[in-house]
Amino acid sequence: MNCKDHCVKLNDGHFIPSLGFGTYTPEEVPKSKAVEATKLAIDAGFRHIDTAYAYQVEEEVGQAIRSKIEEGIVKREDIFITSKLWCTFFRPDRVRACLERSLASLKVGYVDLYLMHYPVAMKYGDDLFPTDEHGKSALDTVDFCATWEAMEKCKEAGLAKSIGVSNFNHRQLERILNKPGLKYKPVCNQVECHPYLNQSKLLDFCKSKDIVLVAYGALGTQRYKRWVDQSSPVLLNDPVLGALAKKYNQSPALIALCYQLQRGVVVLAQSFIEREMKENVQVFGFQLSLEDMKMIDGLNRNLRYLGAEFFADHPDYPFSDEY
Repeated sequence: MNCKDHCVKLNDGHFIPSLGFGTYTPEEVPKSKAVEATKLAIDAGFRHIDTAYAYQVEEEVGQAIRSKIEEGIVKREDIFITSKLWCTFFRPDRVRACLERSLASLKVGYVDLYLMHYPVAMKYGDDLFPTDEHGKSALDTVDFCATWEAMEKCKEAGLAKSIGVSNFNHRQLERILNKPGLKYKPVCNQVECHPYLNQSKLLDFCKSKDIVLVAYGALGTQRYKRWVDQSSPVLLNDPVLGALAKKYNQSPALIALCYQLQRGVVVLAQSFIEREMKENVQVFGFQLSLEDMKMIDGLNRNLRYLGAEFFADHPDYPFSDEY
């Protein structure tokens, strides 16, 4: 089944494929895996590729997309590419430069969606995670509403078809929505979202503002040692998901993905394994009953695998609010 048949309309009139492929590649995985995985994902039917400046694999992702274009498998317009503005580029005069770096690495003329990666500014420089002399995160004070205005200019310049945010709480979204002179609303808010953190209040808020929720970590993350507490429960081992997988003759991963799609959430799936990619695109082939959707709702425990504690001292740290 091809993912391009399943899209959600954004508030600026563009469409986003409702299933996307995540390209974050941890340090312990060679970057060449990002090329291989992205090619396999496109072959499997993924048409929405999610990457970011901070992932440091945009060159590899771009290489994979180009090779599939050269093979005649896809055209550029068939592929929906998301990238993200990193926190060290939040000063308005640096925003376009960060996007242009991403475009140069991807070797494309535009991205389909450009997001502010977090609502938190860090000191500009070559380090992705700059620190001060005490080893603490070197944070910066930039009003993200000013950053948003620079994002709007990138859209007007045609460098990004749509613009949105990531990891914003509802208050931070409201700050942008209520900003004097707002030209473009964020089309989406990409956040960690899975049955253990179902974000139901944030989802309702976003729907009320015509903002699409995009779920990362939808399968409970890849449990990377640098970011995830290894003692946290493994989502896909949950007995409820296991029982539903048996009932529907699907995998627990497909149950978790289908749950999001039926809530109107755009969902990202990440894997380096071809069999899993091919399986993930089968998510459109079945539907969960209302009772079973409610059962999965009941798994929520507000468990955040990726707490971004390195930002915790910033006044705009987003995860202290309930939603």
